[in-house]
Amino acid sequence: MLWPFNHFRKPRLAPPGTIEAIYGMIVTQAREPMFYRDLGVPDTVNGRFDLLLLHLWLLLRRLRTAQGGTELSQALFDRFCEDMDDNLREMGVGDQIVPKRMRAFGEAFYGRVQAYDQALASDAEALASAICKNILNGAGMDQARRLAAYARAAEADLGRTGEPALLCASFTFPPVPPEEVTP
Repeated sequence: MLWPFNHFRKPRLAPPGTIEAIYGMIVTQAREPMFYRDLGVPDTVNGRFDLLLLHLWLLLRRLRTAQGGTELSQALFDRFCEDMDDNLREMGVGDQIVPKRMRAFGEAFYGRVQAYDQALASDAEALASAICKNILNGAGMDQARRLAAYARAAEADLGRTGEPALLCASFTFPPVPPEEVTP
């Protein structure tokens, strides 16, 4: 007789490779050149980190309402932490310092999540202010407004995305808005 020991395994929350695919989508979108060229995001390690956090927050926010989203959210956050750890080690940060830096990354993540959630619940200007402070280093309120409009559009797009598409990495982020041309 065969014994069904599969009940000891963690339940599979998404098809194999889905976490990597979704995290890859977040990273790819955060590296979109228009953010840096047209929206004033500093093309620095910190600027790229903050834009990655913005996209991770947007997706995790949507997953809060999806069945099975909690597990997927945790897996994505774990993948983010693994990526940050790998990047620190590639940059030559020593084993003694990595935990301190990871703690700082976690604090940055949770601080921004709280700030963006509160701002999104308020108004467009509040989200632009939070983005200006956290991503644009306090400068460029016009660009922050455009980035906030993008974030709201991304949230709306993700909100319209069905759960199967979310859980199988079959969704896209909206395009980055081109620079507005005034006549």
